[in-house]
Amino acid sequence: MIIEVKDVQEGYVKSETHNHVTTIEFFHPQGNSLPGKILADLAHEIVYAGNDKTVNVIVIRSAGTGAFCGGASFDELATIKTEAEGKQFFSGFANVINAMRKCPKLIIARIHGKCVGGGVGLAAAADYAIAVEGAEVKLSELTVGIGPFVVGPAIERKTGLSGFTQLAIDASHWRNGDWARRKGLFAELHPTLESMEESIQRLTHTLSHSNPDAIAELKKEFWKGTEHWDQLLMERAAISGKLILSEHSKQALKKIFDARAKAKA
Repeated sequence: MIIEVKDVQEGYVKSETHNHVTTIEFFHPQGNSLPGKILADLAHEIVYAGNDKTVNVIVIRSAGTGAFCGGASFDELATIKTEAEGKQFFSGFANVINAMRKCPKLIIARIHGKCVGGGVGLAAAADYAIAVEGAEVKLSELTVGIGPFVVGPAIERKTGLSGFTQLAIDASHWRNGDWARRKGLFAELHPTLESMEESIQRLTHTLSHSNPDAIAELKKEFWKGTEHWDQLLMERAAISGKLILSEHSKQALKKIFDARAKAKA
């Protein structure tokens, strides 16, 4: 079965199910960044697969050979004019994380490249992240005048408070894949794409033949204590939505767009 929503210019999310395994792939031409439409489609596909009785395991991946995810779309951040619009945009990340959290299926993240901001949140919200060497991570939110408020709880849950604060405070510094593995963000780190793919295929094959009721009960145990996240992440979205309107954020975004224009010249 294939369900696809696709517009290469604006990015896409597509879903395929084979042998009880659903693979959800997203793409955006700007480094697999996450505008609101892609966030909404991701949440929708995760919920859909979670409700599909023929599905035992979900793999989340992105397309291409560059970054796994470039985080929030700067183009869309620049269009935000009110706190309500800001909250609505950042609630997209909240909806994806909560969809992953409440999904009764185990979710594996395939991390083939660098993760920024919301991309680190996706890796953290997965139940099992399998990455390749070179998959560095960075929380760059503070450099644009906001903070990793929405993705923070998911990251802290995996890395502990110390790991999360290291990422959040040193917002311009990349941490390598080995750091992410040692902190618990990545479950596995592979030297090549081939060995990463082999591990994903092995694990998904095993899980596809596992008892779905046992998986659902395990999932509840893994996420115990996060029942308040529906409210918490929306409150965090409101914080980011307010901060993105600050003069500091406006100037930071202007510098990014100026640098982008200069690079194209």
